[in-house]
Amino acid sequence: MATLGDNKDDVVVSNMKLERTLSMKGGKGEASYVNNSQAQGQHARSMLHLLKETLDGVQLNSGDEVPFVIVDLGCSCGSNTIYIINVIVEHMSKRYEATGQQPPEFSAFFCDLPSNDFNTLFQLLPPLASNDCGSMEECLASNSHRSYFAAGVPGSFYRRLFPARSIDVFYSAFSLHWLSQVPDVVLDKRSVAYNKGRIYIHGANESTANAYKKQFQSDLSCFLAARSKEMKRGGSMFLLCLGRTSVDPTDQGGAGLLFGSHFQDAWDDLVQEGLITSEKRDNFNIPVYAPSIQDFKEVVEANGSFTINKLQVFRGGSPLVVNHPEDAAEVGRALAISCRSVSGVLVDAHIGEQLGDQLFARVERRASRHAKELIEKLQFFHIVASLSLA
Repeated sequence: MATLGDNKDDVVVSNMKLERTLSMKGGKGEASYVNNSQAQGQHARSMLHLLKETLDGVQLNSGDEVPFVIVDLGCSCGSNTIYIINVIVEHMSKRYEATGQQPPEFSAFFCDLPSNDFNTLFQLLPPLASNDCGSMEECLASNSHRSYFAAGVPGSFYRRLFPARSIDVFYSAFSLHWLSQVPDVVLDKRSVAYNKGRIYIHGANESTANAYKKQFQSDLSCFLAARSKEMKRGGSMFLLCLGRTSVDPTDQGGAGLLFGSHFQDAWDDLVQEGLITSEKRDNFNIPVYAPSIQDFKEVVEANGSFTINKLQVFRGGSPLVVNHPEDAAEVGRALAISCRSVSGVLVDAHIGEQLGDQLFARVERRASRHAKELIEKLQFFHIVASLSLA
């Protein structure tokens, strides 16, 4: 059966187009990121003490005319990014006040790829507090107003996005595990790294996993090179991404269970049922790599621009948010929707929305049959890094 985009040039939307296509699912529908990012919010909140440690090391600006500038890299389109910016503004305001200084004006940049649903994000932003709202504390205490200027910045964080020495705090959560592209060799039939029969590297061969690792480290190196020019002296960076505890890159931990089990099997179902060709499946690979601490540390040390203040693996918990974990149907539905909220845009671009519906219906059915295992075993670990300029 012919399917949408069934041609050899259509390789995961093509790597050149990935930057213009990749995004969390926009809008406010059932499978949207807005309605399926509660787990990410819970995981980020569980690490606020580590974020505040990083903020305590940020140098306070002197001079009334200098704004304090915060950036969320990979902000997506939900309310989590707004919550985090509020936390940073409030914490830094209290630090200024504790030293007897008037807090400066704050500016926040929400950064993501051009394909991100910035419209939904901006609709969630409360209005800017007026000058007559009272003190900074009163502004911060008001949930109906924000105490910072806001702007969106579309572009890849693997390149420069801001003027030199202009940013005080960089924050990035649940984004750096997304690669800039699927490695070319993974999609090349002539290569030993060709990921035949798989749509993710979990359980793949060593050559495939090493290609993903090399791509991750190359991307992270570009990320650090850009930030090293943009960050102010005395600034800090707090990074949080999917990680793994295994030294073996073919064991992707929680990401492997999310993308490499029922999601993988659902693709195989479409092939076996004649809805797509095996080549169509093999030309789709999830551009995600969960690094080990060593993978991460090697790049930071090779870059040389940053001092590692903290680098650790943190247990984040399950990506599934369910009210009744004993209800297999609810667990299956939760996994399918969670998976679709982060990968659905790429899936639909590759096989079309109609086949995407069928794919995720199969994910849901398969996950429902393994609900108990998913509740017990689907756990995410995160790499947490606090960096400042060397």
